[in-house]
Amino acid sequence: MGVRGLSNFTETCCPETCVNVDLRQMAADHRKSRHGGAPTLAVDGMACLRHWYGCSAWVHGGQWKEYVRALEGFCAAFSAAGIRLVFFFDGTVEERKRPEWVRRRLSVNKDVAKVFKHIRCHGQQPGRDMFLIPPALATFSQFALKDLGQEVRCSVQEGDYEIASYANAHNCMGILAQDSDFLIYNTAPYLSVAKLSLATMTTVLFSREKLCGILQLQQTDLPVLACVLGNDTVPVSKLKHVHSNAIRAYREKGLGNWGEKVFALADFVRGFSALGAAACLPLCDSVRDLVLKGMQSYVLPGQSFPWANFQLSSPKVCVMEKFVNVDVLQAAKQKHMGAECIMVYNLLFDGAVECSNTFEDEENSQLPPQALVFQPIRENIYGLLLQPPSDRSSEIFVKEWFVFPGNSLKEPRIISPKPFTVSAGRPDLKVLWFNNDPESRRLSLSTFMALLDLERYDKDFYRLDGPLMAVFCLVTYMALQVRQLVLEDLNAYLSQAVCIKFKSHTELQQSRVSHVDPRAVQLGSLFIRGLTHLVAANSACGSPFNMEDLMPWRTFDGLLFHSKYLMAHCSSTPEDLLEGNASWISQFQSLRDLVLEACTSCGRTMQSSPQNTRPGGPTNKEDFWKDRRPHYSGTPGHCGSSLQNNSQYSRRPPIYVQEHQYKTSTRHPNRGKYHLAPR
Repeated sequence: MGVRGLSNFTETCCPETCVNVDLRQMAADHRKSRHGGAPTLAVDGMACLRHWYGCSAWVHGGQWKEYVRALEGFCAAFSAAGIRLVFFFDGTVEERKRPEWVRRRLSVNKDVAKVFKHIRCHGQQPGRDMFLIPPALATFSQFALKDLGQEVRCSVQEGDYEIASYANAHNCMGILAQDSDFLIYNTAPYLSVAKLSLATMTTVLFSREKLCGILQLQQTDLPVLACVLGNDTVPVSKLKHVHSNAIRAYREKGLGNWGEKVFALADFVRGFSALGAAACLPLCDSVRDLVLKGMQSYVLPGQSFPWANFQLSSPKVCVMEKFVNVDVLQAAKQKHMGAECIMVYNLLFDGAVECSNTFEDEENSQLPPQALVFQPIRENIYGLLLQPPSDRSSEIFVKEWFVFPGNSLKEPRIISPKPFTVSAGRPDLKVLWFNNDPESRRLSLSTFMALLDLERYDKDFYRLDGPLMAVFCLVTYMALQVRQLVLEDLNAYLSQAVCIKFKSHTELQQSRVSHVDPRAVQLGSLFIRGLTHLVAANSACGSPFNMEDLMPWRTFDGLLFHSKYLMAHCSSTPEDLLEGNASWISQFQSLRDLVLEACTSCGRTMQSSPQNTRPGGPTNKEDFWKDRRPHYSGTPGHCGSSLQNNSQYSRRPPIYVQEHQYKTSTRHPNRGKYHLAPR
């Protein structure tokens, strides 16, 4: 989150560093100074997510059509002002920042628990003060922006560094972000996304020149100041002694005011700047090493730094280089940098993959975490992409940093690739990735299905359009892996997938639910995380699917799913779920028949088991319809047994069995029924 305390310091103690600017005027001035060159903003996409997602509903899995519309409006505003945008997203987590990544993920876990506690207590989504971005928002934002014709880049090193380097090398008019690290880099002006008004095209520029003047520092001193204040590289906990000594010395000079820590540490840095060597700083060796690494992270290519003589960083080592063809490696890197795939680059170059927080209820021991539900897909992807040496001289393993309740993240989970073949044998990656003849395309599709353990069904769904093919694959996979899913859940998933094709973002905005069900919240997030695994599988086997067909705005809407879930668990008929539209009902029945047939052939019986969706709430359909505002006119009829079960007994065990060692917290006998234990 940047330099500790610096943003607050500039805004409260040094308001003169915060300059109101008109972006249109900045663009005009930039155009004149660059002889007509297009004014360009480097945009920190990760910092924008909270500001882009202005949809009122956020716990249900995401309002994706509405969100894409918001992105379209954002881009259009800058286009109208003649400003080109280049978006950057974090594509990797550097190991030196892993402890900070873990700390933040565990902190967000606590926030997720508070959200579920609120839902259980009140049956409603919390207020915006508890807002958390929907799962996979960063991943799918990249694809959405590319679909809108924008240039999108995914980082292969520290994201802030890539943004600052690009802005410096390409003479950008500014960096649109919300991270005080951009006050430290010697690069383009730092503009606030939090203060941005699209209506007036104005924002606040944080002036590093004015900051240096106030603190009486040179711009080359700022990286030193950032490191002794504390940042993602140098933890504040390592600097307490430095801080206390600097503040004491500052007060002994008769000084002391608001922001005294920053002023005191600036005074501390200034006292050593004449010596011009980081080695002179009175730090223990371990802290000095961290400070040196932190300083180096702010020095951009081609820049000199008087405090230390840094050598050029060595090229990134590809961890899995000896297990993958060099052409595939290069293609994976290019696709990753162009935001055209996910997971593949991280696996091949880092030997590690990670997944951030998901809306998962730590109090619900019935539903397994998405990390375990989709682990078989990842194991297959690892087996496809990584070819072990014939002499078995090297063992292959992948580090997984997946966030879920009960995972302390003290160390990664170590996963071994699953030996992978299709009916025709082991697929050749070069054929999958670089050949476009019909036979290669068929192999690519069958490989995709095999990654989901659904190869036998690759001929069953050609009558479906692309998005419904994706839904068939995902819902069938989840039904086979998660034994806790019931027929009503399947009906909710499939009915919303059919309906969403025919609803505009404005129609979806009118969706209402009488209450929020915590189980439905988790199932919505499970579906979204499943889509990211479809995208990863598609990336790994040469993209037999059009990526657009795997996007959530083509397959899922959070509120729509939630409403269908509540209806399905109140015994609503297909006519109810499909809003009386005969064509939609037909598509739903065909899709559901395919899923049930696939489940039956694997020995999986989808049982009907309506859940009580609200404590003390309606438990039958008539009471439910009295309790909510319908999405369409008309009176729902009685369902009876029209939603048929498939009849064979299940022989497939659930995916999260004891060997995964997934432990859930136990409920204290004195704890209230719908409350979390105190932390």
